[in-house]
Amino acid sequence: MARTGFIHHIGTFFLFAATVLLIITDISAPVVSDISILKIQLGTDRRSSLFRDDDDNIPTITFGTFGYCANGVADSGCSSARIGYDPVAVIERSGVNDISFSDYARDTSRALTKVMVLHPVATGLAFLSFVLALGAGFVGSVLAALGSFVTFLVVLVVLITDFVSFAIVRSAVNDSSDSVSASWGPAAWTTLVAAILCLLATVILLFTCCSARIHRRRESRYRESKVSSVSSPPRRRWI
Repeated sequence: MARTGFIHHIGTFFLFAATVLLIITDISAPVVSDISILKIQLGTDRRSSLFRDDDDNIPTITFGTFGYCANGVADSGCSSARIGYDPVAVIERSGVNDISFSDYARDTSRALTKVMVLHPVATGLAFLSFVLALGAGFVGSVLAALGSFVTFLVVLVVLITDFVSFAIVRSAVNDSSDSVSASWGPAAWTTLVAAILCLLATVILLFTCCSARIHRRRESRYRESKVSSVSSPPRRRWI
């Protein structure tokens, strides 16, 4: 794999970068309140009496992988880390009364947050694929490419889950009130980039292991042809 070693290392680096990005998503709110999949800012256009009288602190709610954090609202604080929670109920407890959610939005967002348990699973698979890619052999590259593809599928599932569940909440918030705004947080984009990196790593690792095998076969046939040409005695010409 000497000829394709540099390209192989690029794929290995992509897996390492994907692992780091997935870890960032895993430690989103409530672990780190500033890292969120969805961020809701309340009272951005007008201040309500429900919020704290602090001009330097805009009331916010940040939703993450295993919970949420609320700052400057009626029910402030961070939740405990758990699998599955109700984003709609969190917004309603914050004291905002001019946002209406349908039963579909409530049930769907609550159900899909339970699928977020796949986030740490994807992180573990990405790290395992990275370790396998460190071994530059043919078997290691094939296993790393397979692991990277499985990781991509898992990340794709959680990516779709994240965007579908919180897109429902985001749309309802932005359409119902002018004083409350919802936007995607950095954890949403780290998951997206991690999925792209896993897909690129899969392609690169498959390319390097297949091309290296082809190079070895060509070199082997070339050496065999040279050995046979040297070892065979010259033919005697009869007159």
